[in-house]
Amino acid sequence: MTLPVWHPESLAARQPFLRRRAALTAATRRFFDERGYTEVETPYAVPAPGEEVHLDTFRTERRYPDGRAEPLWLHTSPELAMKRLLVAGAGPIFQLARVWRNGEGSARHAPEFTMLEWYHPGADMDTLIAETTALLRAVLPPVVTSAGVTTDLSRFERLTVAEAFDRYAGADVLATADDAPALAAAAGVRLRDNESWEDLFFRLLLDRIEPHLGRDHPTFLTHWPAAQAALARRCPDDPRVAERFELFVGGIELANAFVELTDAAEQRARFEDDRARRHALYGADWAMDEDFLAALAHGMPASAGIALGFDRLAMLASGADRIGQVLWLPPADLA
Repeated sequence: MTLPVWHPESLAARQPFLRRRAALTAATRRFFDERGYTEVETPYAVPAPGEEVHLDTFRTERRYPDGRAEPLWLHTSPELAMKRLLVAGAGPIFQLARVWRNGEGSARHAPEFTMLEWYHPGADMDTLIAETTALLRAVLPPVVTSAGVTTDLSRFERLTVAEAFDRYAGADVLATADDAPALAAAAGVRLRDNESWEDLFFRLLLDRIEPHLGRDHPTFLTHWPAAQAALARRCPDDPRVAERFELFVGGIELANAFVELTDAAEQRARFEDDRARRHALYGADWAMDEDFLAALAHGMPASAGIALGFDRLAMLASGADRIGQVLWLPPADLA
């Protein structure tokens, strides 16, 4: 019989991983403190949790003393709030934030988890990659093992998305942008019914490319197609791609980073496009985050920022195979 997560024997089994997590938390704060960052806290329940198309959210409600009620959502990331602080002049900031994503649960996913986010005004992609490398080497052992994958942190690989598709899928992802049949033909796969270029892009990424990333050494997957820019700016040297990277370590997708888009008009257009797609798939939800767009129009400094899954980092630091091993009170299905 499976023991409840509060049972002394259950906690004892997690304690070695949890002690390593506590040390990791202290080391992470020390790393940013020594680099002049300020730790911040931003609201978890917000009027608009972001415009990601496929992330499911948790809804709640604020009730005012006068009887009014306001719908709120538990944020999926502190990104928009932290960027407001950049506009306000907060300087380099970081946060260990609790975030929520509904419908998730697996060996590497929990519906409530911790995100480490930091923003570095004036940084470019090279600076942020160097800083991320320094963080991992400061808080992790030289060699990490999780779920049977052992990764040496003595060398970090950099690979563009175009290079990865050429190497592992045999396709020119930029030449076939927005042309799903052409991408399918180049990759030698059958296009599924109603499969869009974006759908096929992520199918190939998941099936053909990600299994090769971040195994012997960590991999920074950089320069994503402009259609996958999210909140990143387009590359000044090649507008077909955005200044975005993801980091893979131990076969785990660990972080997602942008050289931040600071153009409020372009950000509004992207939000409107994402909202239209999300509403077509899942129905209406929250209002546009006009406060964030007003802050961006006021003027956000050129910055680079990154969101890193802290529970996954704890898995690497401790050698855990499942995310439930590094959570103090994991959901019963993830214990």
